[in-house]
Amino acid sequence: MPRALWLLIIGMAVNVIGSSFLWPLNTIYIHDYLGKSLSVAGIVLMLNAGATVIGNLFGGNLYDKLGGYKSILLGIGISLIALVGLTIWHSWPSYVVFLTIVGFGTGIIFPSMYAMAGSVWREGGRKSFNALYVAQNLGVAVGTALGGIVADYSFQLIFLANTIMYVIFLFIAVFGYKGIVIDSAKRETNTKTAPTIKSKANLQALLIISTGYLLCWVAYVQWTTTIASYTQEINISLTQYSLLWTINGALIVLGQPVLNGVLKHLSASLKVQILIGIAIFIISFIVAGNAGAFTGFLAAMIILTIGEMFVWPAVPTLAFALAPKGREGFYQGIVNSTATGGRMIGPLLGGVIVDLYSMSALFTILIGLFFIAIITTVVYDRHLKSQEQVTAKAL
Repeated sequence: MPRALWLLIIGMAVNVIGSSFLWPLNTIYIHDYLGKSLSVAGIVLMLNAGATVIGNLFGGNLYDKLGGYKSILLGIGISLIALVGLTIWHSWPSYVVFLTIVGFGTGIIFPSMYAMAGSVWREGGRKSFNALYVAQNLGVAVGTALGGIVADYSFQLIFLANTIMYVIFLFIAVFGYKGIVIDSAKRETNTKTAPTIKSKANLQALLIISTGYLLCWVAYVQWTTTIASYTQEINISLTQYSLLWTINGALIVLGQPVLNGVLKHLSASLKVQILIGIAIFIISFIVAGNAGAFTGFLAAMIILTIGEMFVWPAVPTLAFALAPKGREGFYQGIVNSTATGGRMIGPLLGGVIVDLYSMSALFTILIGLFFIAIITTVVYDRHLKSQEQVTAKAL
């Protein structure tokens, strides 16, 4: 892999280590420490995710105009200012304000990271996106492992730890990303120079696959919101809950090379890869819906992890393959904002369903969403005349 990609991988890992101190514990903090209902917690996380959606779209367009270096620095700067504020003022309602600003800042960062990864190693195909995905989950494994321990000691230190990691990320970006050169001719080409019909067909395909991607995230985010709160009610400790995410990240880091070998052996297309992953998601939520102790949730998390290894890196890869030259940032912005949209809708939807009905009703609805995602994945490419070329580009 190119040196530039390694720098992006390291930056991504540091970034996610910082955020992983906090995001799995947000609902627990709002519900148990600030004394708010699950529905209110869902609204707070929806505001955070909504700001991230705006940041994703803004960041993607900014990448296409200014490049990744300036876009990433802007996102880090906004996030860091908000995190300093959150470290000092984390009561109600200042918690909501700073968490929302953090969402906007981090939203700017991710499309540029992914677009840069695809651009610095175009011949690597899906390998660039798999590498960033593994880096993210290495960050999750480390961050959640430390976060659970720190939170058991003092929740206030969680905010400080997040801030420190972003300072480190800032130094990596300033001294590492400025030298990353993106082919400006490719980046400056816009959709006006691409065949209009092809661009419209590709964008339509991306929006369809992104719809299913959003639904998968609506379900997945329940693990950090309603399911997280539910585990506390059945006396699973914060350390044990954080351990689930540590296992999640560790399995992805260790298992991704194995999965790459399996996919290469099967010559699986991205569509098949996504469909397999969604089917595994369904199995995971069936297991979780019937779990009553830590071991049951552990089994469900292991299955969930296998499913996300199939789905999560495949969709950004597909978006990069579909993107016309010079619009890579915009397409990655759509994908990232879609995932964030799922994280925005999910907490509120899950909180309301649990408050009005029950956890079992929530699991039934989530499984239904996965079946809709299967349908969108099956039909997304039916209007693409050059699907073989898109698949070849993604490999």
